[in-house]
Amino acid sequence: MSKDDFTVHIVDDEEPVRKSLAFMLTVNGFAVRIHESATAFLQFAPGARDAVLITDLRMPDMSGVDLIRRLAALQTKIPSLVITGHGDVPMAVEAMKAGAIDFIEKPFEDTLIIDAIRRAAVELHDRRISTDSIEDVRGRLATLSDRERQVLSAVVAGLPNKAIAYDLDISPRTVEVHRSNVMGKMNAKSLPELVRMAMAAGFGPA
Repeated sequence: MSKDDFTVHIVDDEEPVRKSLAFMLTVNGFAVRIHESATAFLQFAPGARDAVLITDLRMPDMSGVDLIRRLAALQTKIPSLVITGHGDVPMAVEAMKAGAIDFIEKPFEDTLIIDAIRRAAVELHDRRISTDSIEDVRGRLATLSDRERQVLSAVVAGLPNKAIAYDLDISPRTVEVHRSNVMGKMNAKSLPELVRMAMAAGFGPA
C-alpha cells in the first residue's frame, strides 16, 4: 500500500507535538490530519476510511488506551500506534492488549515512527482485503477462465511455472501469459498480493 492510499491521523492534546509530528510526516510524503483530542477524533472516526491512527497515551479527556477501546466498541477498525513517555510502558502494554499494533517511547527517531506507520499500512491493507473487498475479489475470480483458474490454483500451491506447464501439458510461456492475465483480471500488483487475495476469498489449490 502506497503513502497515497491512506491518511495518518494524529491525536495529541499538545499543539506543538501535533504540528511537529504532522510536519515531519508531511515532508516524508504522508497525508496527515490532526485532531486536538480523543473526543474530537471519535466524532470523526465513523467516517474514516483507509486510516492509520497515532495517539498520545496520556490526554486529559480520554487516554489513548480508552480511545482504542472506544474505537473497537464502535467496530471502527483503525490500525493504531501509541506514543508514550518512559514511565508509561505498563499502560502502553495495556494499549497493545486493547488492539494497538505498536507503542513508541518518547523521544523517538523519525525513522522509528515511519517504520511503524508502514507496518500499520500493511495491516490496513490486509484488513481491507479480509473485509471490504472479499466480495469484489470473488467477483474477479468469477471472471477467470477455467485454464486461468487452474493456473491460479497452481500458483497458490506455490508451484513454479515449469511445474505448472508440465502438470497442465502447456508451455512455460503459455503459463506466463495466463498468469499475467490472472494478475490483470484480479487487479493484483504483485504475486504475494495475488496469493493473499485468493486465499482470503477461499480460493485454494485444487
